[in-house]
Amino acid sequence: MRIGLRLLLGFFLVLGLALVVVLQVFLEEVKPGTRLAMEDSLVDTAHTLAALAAPDLRAGVIASGSFAQSLSRLQDVRPQALLWGFNKTRIETRVSITDARGIVVYDTQPEAIGQDHSRWNDVARTLRGQYGARSSALRADEPDNTVMHVAAPIVDGPRIIGVLTVSRPNRTLEPYIARSRERILVAAGLLLGVTLAVGGLFTWWIASSLQRLQGYALAVARGERAEPPRLGRLSGNTEFSDLAQAVERMRLKLEDKAYVETYVHTLTHELKSPLAAIRGAAELLQEPLPDAERRRFAGNVQRQTERLKQLVDQLLGLAAVEQMRRLADVEELDLAALTHELLQGLEPRLRQKALRLHCEMSTPAALRGNRFLVSQALRNLLDNAIDFSPAGGQLWLRLQPDVEHGREGLVWSVQDEGPGVPDYARERIFERFYSLPRSDTQERSSGLGLCLVQEVSSLHGGRVTVGNAATGCIARWWLPRVPPGS
Repeated sequence: MRIGLRLLLGFFLVLGLALVVVLQVFLEEVKPGTRLAMEDSLVDTAHTLAALAAPDLRAGVIASGSFAQSLSRLQDVRPQALLWGFNKTRIETRVSITDARGIVVYDTQPEAIGQDHSRWNDVARTLRGQYGARSSALRADEPDNTVMHVAAPIVDGPRIIGVLTVSRPNRTLEPYIARSRERILVAAGLLLGVTLAVGGLFTWWIASSLQRLQGYALAVARGERAEPPRLGRLSGNTEFSDLAQAVERMRLKLEDKAYVETYVHTLTHELKSPLAAIRGAAELLQEPLPDAERRRFAGNVQRQTERLKQLVDQLLGLAAVEQMRRLADVEELDLAALTHELLQGLEPRLRQKALRLHCEMSTPAALRGNRFLVSQALRNLLDNAIDFSPAGGQLWLRLQPDVEHGREGLVWSVQDEGPGVPDYARERIFERFYSLPRSDTQERSSGLGLCLVQEVSSLHGGRVTVGNAATGCIARWWLPRVPPGS
């Protein structure tokens, strides 16, 4: 399981458990909280009505006095009150009064007059001077249909002469309780959705940062020319940025060490041959020799010295290109014009070998790139084609538009009539210091030319191939019109 999915599941699990616990507490507190609020209002109502009923109860006219007459009209009252989306159309409150013995002497429901309520908790506790209240079923066969009763004492000085009870069915609260529950659930759902969105964004940020770091590390491990990942503004100066910088520093140190070791090893190996030739020629020149032999050995020293200089110069140029991470000094280039400039410089070599040149170049051939690097790569490809061409042979140069993987580019190619690439060398021609003997002199080059071409091509986002054609060898170089990162 990927780390992003693990983080999201872990976040969802913690959030879900927390939300369930909080939601459970909220839902469990809605019903009792609403009933407590109703009981509080009934307490105020009971004491207010008890104070109003006291004169009639003391006078013995509680059933026919002004208090009873006023309450008798409650049955006809239609409040039409809009409460939280619910229309209240009638009075649900019941009022009953008992005497000091607990016998009902007045009730808004006349059938209850004369009943003994002295054992009911609301009446009994109030007659003892305590707070009296109860919640009991309206009927025995409907245990869930309960009524809240709250009592207040009716006093005559210090003496309790009766009890006034205000009652209201609990079912009248159900619409408000249901609405509260619904609103809580909707709010919880919205909170869950928003929190999951934030958690998903946070998880994506962590997972994508880790994926970019992983991709960078894998690219470095494959030896690719990789850039440190850009973690964006969200990352800021976080541990991810510090980790990316640490990996980059480690890569640079490891690459520098490996680079130096590789170059020292290969350079040492490549310098042995010309140094041995120079040393041998120098030893022979110290002895008496005919003039012809002396000139031959002196020429050999000069050739090997030139080979050493060429090897060092090309090695320095290749090292500079290999250390580049991105293109610099990018400008508009005309590949056809650049090729013609190079051919003018190579004209003496072409005439020396009597090579016939055929050019098929489409115009315009514009692209963006580093002029110096592209020129160096083209020069190496042309040098190879000339070196491997037989005297009096032909060269074909072609340049035409091409599209690869949906990207517009140009294909530059050169074909000679040489011996082609042997089967054993096809997989190694781009290796550093690997070269094939020239057909006429059997000498080898530094083996750095095609390696440089491949590095320049990689920097420009191109692709270079060298293979056999019907006659000779053909080198094809595809270059995008706009290099990556431009």
